[in-house]
Amino acid sequence: MSLDHPEREEARRIARELSSIARTGKVLPGSLQERLTRCGRAGCACQADPPRPHGPYWQWTRKLNKKTISRWLSAKHAADYQHWIENDRRIRELLARLEAIGIASLEADLLAAREGHNQPAQRHD
Repeated sequence: MSLDHPEREEARRIARELSSIARTGKVLPGSLQERLTRCGRAGCACQADPPRPHGPYWQWTRKLNKKTISRWLSAKHAADYQHWIENDRRIRELLARLEAIGIASLEADLLAAREGHNQPAQRHD
């Protein structure tokens, strides 16, 4: 695998950031939504014109085995866990960048092989 100097440095920066997030142990997949609801009680303010819905309520949602799983959270929990969800999204972004570096390296090695070089470039891990 051939990585030039800028790619190696970027991979190291990504690894440091991933490590930093992992050390917190605060990673949560999914998303948070603020929900406002209406009940079915006649005369309730949520049925008025204009309506004044109930809430806000906070809902954490994620996919598990192709099914949507949801849990209701207090406002405090929602505020606490929002950062965990942001960590999960950041990890996914960083992994996508690492994958792009790997793909670029593979493509460069394949191109070098097609141009007549018998061996892929030396590893510089």
